[in-house]
Amino acid sequence: MAAIPLQTLAPGGAASTLVNASGGGDTCPAGDGIFLEVNNGSVSAVTVTLATPGTVNGLAIADRAITIPAGERWKIPVGRMYAKADGSADVTYSSATTVTVGAFRIV
Repeated sequence: MAAIPLQTLAPGGAASTLVNASGGGDTCPAGDGIFLEVNNGSVSAVTVTLATPGTVNGLAIADRAITIPAGERWKIPVGRMYAKADGSADVTYSSATTVTVGAFRIV
């Protein structure tokens, strides 16, 4: 897994960068105001899954699976519920071919 760096988007605007998704999945920061931007450059849909490490009353919380249609660019909130002990979230993709991602926080 590769770590997706957090980019801060300032009120005056900022350049942003997307990186290639890793075939084995990635990690990204998780928390309030953080989102993952996913650009699916494929000709078919890609499912992005955010692992949910926590439990409620001893029961596992289901992972979040989001289907990104072919050729679309989506923003997905990555709240604290996805954070592991180190503050990062695990992200996997049904296919990483032609998929680029970035992690952002608006200040």
